[in-house]
Amino acid sequence: MSDANLLAVLHQLGAIVTNDHIVYTSGRHGSSYVNKDALYPHTAAASMVGAALARHFADAGVETVAGPTVGGVIMAQWTAHHLSQLNGREVLAVYAEEEQTETGKRRVFRRGYDALIAGKRVLVVEDVLTTGGSARLVVEAVTAAGGIVVGVGALCNRGGITAVDLGAPRLVALTELPLESYPAEECPLCAAGVPINTRLGKGAAYLRA
Repeated sequence: MSDANLLAVLHQLGAIVTNDHIVYTSGRHGSSYVNKDALYPHTAAASMVGAALARHFADAGVETVAGPTVGGVIMAQWTAHHLSQLNGREVLAVYAEEEQTETGKRRVFRRGYDALIAGKRVLVVEDVLTTGGSARLVVEAVTAAGGIVVGVGALCNRGGITAVDLGAPRLVALTELPLESYPAEECPLCAAGVPINTRLGKGAAYLRA
């Protein structure tokens, strides 16, 4: 399946929403939304996402795929599964957990997963890149564990993030959505009378306030 056909499936599932009126967690308003929770219950579609990312990194010699908890766990599993099939050898899937330190957040590999990173060629995967913070912390965790990051793969790049931003040699995003947003009092969608979506984002809470 091509990336374009995959995106059509994601639109049908409601995982990618455009031309709508969304209230984001920040309180700002915009027209697009990535509802990754609409994707993950559908294993066939999640598998398609993993297959698409695997195709882009089929020749990168990936030995382990790593993602951040929570959504990155599912992404890592499916991407590793399809890389294993493409390359005819087992590619492992692990995840990095968040840890609070005195200087801020970091990601670490627990449960013996650090041993599956050390000396390995590692692909980092993430569902949605907004600031790129979670993916960047996983890249740093891979390096700290002695792994070699070959790239980052993502379902959607919302923030115009680059490989340089993530400290990675390569970045592949299956789709990009603009992160345009407006303060509620300046929202052109409100001014145009476009109804607020109450099923996604914080629209219902905004209307109740």
